[in-house]
Amino acid sequence: MRTRPAHPDAAHRPAALDLPLKLALARLAHGVSPAAVSLALADWWIHLLVSPSRHAELASSAMRKSLQWSHYAQHGWHGECPRCVEPLPQDRRFAPPEWQAPGPSALAQAFLLQQQWWDEAMTGVRGVSQHHEEVAAFVVRQWLDMASPSNFVATNPQVLRETAATGGLNLANGLANWWRDAVAVLTDGTARGVEDFVPGKQVALTPGKVVFRNRLIELIQYLPQTPKVHAEPLLIVPSWIMKYYILDLTPEDSLVRYLVGQGHTVFMVSWRNPGTEDRALGMDDYLHLGVLDAIAAVRSACPGPLHAAGYCLGGTLLSIAAAALRRSGDSSLKSVTLLAAETDFEQPGELGLFIDESQISFLEDLMAEHGYLDGRQMAGAFQLINSKDLVWSKLVHEYLMGAQTPMTALRAWNADATRLPARMHSEYLRRLYLHNDLAEGRYPVDGEPVTLADIDLPMFVVATERDHVSPWKSVYEVQRLVRAPIAFALSTGGHNVGIVNPPDGAAAHGQTGYRFAVHAAGKAPADPQAWFDAADVHAGSWWPCWEQWLAGQSSGRVAPPPVRALRSQGHELDAPGTYVLQD
Repeated sequence: MRTRPAHPDAAHRPAALDLPLKLALARLAHGVSPAAVSLALADWWIHLLVSPSRHAELASSAMRKSLQWSHYAQHGWHGECPRCVEPLPQDRRFAPPEWQAPGPSALAQAFLLQQQWWDEAMTGVRGVSQHHEEVAAFVVRQWLDMASPSNFVATNPQVLRETAATGGLNLANGLANWWRDAVAVLTDGTARGVEDFVPGKQVALTPGKVVFRNRLIELIQYLPQTPKVHAEPLLIVPSWIMKYYILDLTPEDSLVRYLVGQGHTVFMVSWRNPGTEDRALGMDDYLHLGVLDAIAAVRSACPGPLHAAGYCLGGTLLSIAAAALRRSGDSSLKSVTLLAAETDFEQPGELGLFIDESQISFLEDLMAEHGYLDGRQMAGAFQLINSKDLVWSKLVHEYLMGAQTPMTALRAWNADATRLPARMHSEYLRRLYLHNDLAEGRYPVDGEPVTLADIDLPMFVVATERDHVSPWKSVYEVQRLVRAPIAFALSTGGHNVGIVNPPDGAAAHGQTGYRFAVHAAGKAPADPQAWFDAADVHAGSWWPCWEQWLAGQSSGRVAPPPVRALRSQGHELDAPGTYVLQD
């Protein structure tokens, strides 16, 4: 029997006497460490105070921008001069035609110039640590986004026009929308419309059976849809931060249904939603009870090697499992696919702003009460990272314009949050994000560190261009860490939409695409941008490309394997199982 190792982070447990105060602060700050933010701002401010040359540069810049804006405000009414500054490509707040009128345009230009000045002020101050500079700049961006003229009735020409046209009905409807959301937050309720997307009824509909279960996972085997199937099955390991059915949404958006329809025998890990009793589950448990037990169960159902794919954190864990198996000479895996999954956390993007000793300790204090991190608290960090789209655009659309955003399967899945056991989350943040142990060969499995260089299996890696969770250049780094031939695809879209990208959806109408290149082990360009510039560009979905690659790694077609379902109360346990339904 495997014995549990001593908790490596016992020294980081909060003192009982400190907990009441720290828990109160954590709730007040929504899980963001006030100490981390204050230290970053203090580092910037103190170094700025002792830099008179920097003061002069910023004063000069402010004067130039003021003169630019004054000139534009005077002459822009008649189209006599170009705009002072253009918004960033992803900033669509001032794109509607109402903002092109002289008055609103001058207001937007004033805001954008101020935003540009603050960006200059927050960067390049000598002596400020890079992490503190990034945190301080991020905090200031949040304040500026909050103060955008698009967020207020009196300064948003779209809202003013709608208010005049409806006699203020839009504001009344917006107040009702706000009240509905406020009640849902205060009562721990669900978003409107989520009830229309229940796993097993409207989503997660691909036919299958639960064939294995332990305290952490249910394993679903999907029923074959073709007379013959590829000899090697495919095991999919999703992230446990959210529920698995993002890969089996509606039939039109289901990656699982697509793969089964192409003749693959697909197994899916469905993670249990942990509670207080699971607070001591660690990364080691997720590795053994999750990935390794699932691999053993698949091999029991389908003797021989298998393909394995992991999405997001599930892909990170799969890479750890693959390295451990190869280290021991185990030949269970025939190929490995990583979907928007990081293995090197040196440059984790803006999510890394929330990862330092102060922030992790703060989260540990927050988790100490119940033994887990609530998924809604994790979602709050993701909303901050993409606040223009996820927070402020909602404020304008639903609270000022009075509209209602229709619920979709993907949005409903995003609201179906899961909890994270305290020990696992602490180990995950410290070992991967804070110390980057996996990429640097220090990540322990069964008491011995694993190295990704042991992975010599064919790999298919997918990243997404606008990923705020797993930035594509960070995902790309796996090519220097493993000794494997890698087919690398870079999909348009973000962390979710870039993966849920069916051939018959937007991809079929030329609205999506991907870059693709295959390199032998160690032969990929060291610079991700060089790879980007040289890779072939393809229209449509990357799904067929991956499916063809999987088929090429397989050894032929065979009769479908039997499906030996678990039984519950005398009946076979059908997909989507029971763990996915846990609140």
